[in-house]
Amino acid sequence: MRIDAYTHFFPPRFFAMLDQVAADYKDMGKRVRSLPSLYDLDVRKKIVDGFPDYQQILSYPQPPIEKFAKTPAHIDEFCRIINDGLAELCAKERDHFPGWVAQVSLAAPDAGVAEAERAVKQLGALGVQIYTNVAGAPIDAPQYKPFWDKMNSLGAPIWMHPTRGAETPDYITERKSLYEIWWTFGWSYETATAMARLVFSRIMDTHPNLKIITHHFGGIVPMLEGRLGPGNDVLGSRTSDVDYVSLRRSLKKRVVDYFKQDFWADTAVFTAEPATRAGLAFFPIDKIVFASDCPFDPEGGTLYPRETLRILDGIELSKSDRDKIYFRNLEAVTGRTLTA
Repeated sequence: MRIDAYTHFFPPRFFAMLDQVAADYKDMGKRVRSLPSLYDLDVRKKIVDGFPDYQQILSYPQPPIEKFAKTPAHIDEFCRIINDGLAELCAKERDHFPGWVAQVSLAAPDAGVAEAERAVKQLGALGVQIYTNVAGAPIDAPQYKPFWDKMNSLGAPIWMHPTRGAETPDYITERKSLYEIWWTFGWSYETATAMARLVFSRIMDTHPNLKIITHHFGGIVPMLEGRLGPGNDVLGSRTSDVDYVSLRRSLKKRVVDYFKQDFWADTAVFTAEPATRAGLAFFPIDKIVFASDCPFDPEGGTLYPRETLRILDGIELSKSDRDKIYFRNLEAVTGRTLTA
């Protein structure tokens, strides 16, 4: 069995509401409204049925709730609607979708604590999804500590999805990002940045039970092993006004080892075999889960699963390692049996 750990779908009720409250949402809003496989269940099931021994884990796509919800109370309401809808859908369609990921927002009044607990303990979510920033705020900000405390206690995994829009310029002399650079390079940078903030803020040290699944093979992380390793071994030598040397020495392990050992990564790299091989070389085999990012491909949902499966099937792996990537690691990190 191949279980696609990171695919996206709108529960019907929420999609209808999104069209009402955020019809003018731009950039990724334009993209999500153009994909029937994001909200039409029959279209989506047809995609799943097109691949043998294949199932999908569903999660909410874009935009981040805090980007359009008008009040903290609205944030909670939208998250509950998403999670109730995904729970109901997957209960009815388990043969296609054996599990789902709850959506929480750190911008909620309690940093998403109550909804995370409700979704995991009462609704049966495999874990929760957050984004790499909170409407532009860093995820290691002090007000979000209750979320990390709760997830450390729950032990359920956190799916971490990158987000950035054109409002973040490529150069400080400009007002916005051009040519969709905010997405092409920005999202991969966002993932690496969020991982680094969790390391250097000591959240990874003080919350040893956190299980964070990074999207797109950790973004740019596998390509920067040298900077993360030898480069960060001299952290502080390039900075005059902050004592990063003492920070580095206070960490429980070498910086690069956090990235290698304390994060999970998925295989959704947009049909790129070199990126797949780099990710496989960087992350331990026990930390890699199969994912395609369906349905955000030029074919509307069939290309990324097909090509990701082709690439993985074409790489020389033992049956044990292949099974780990395809379903066993996901079962291990979630503590759930997902295969029949």
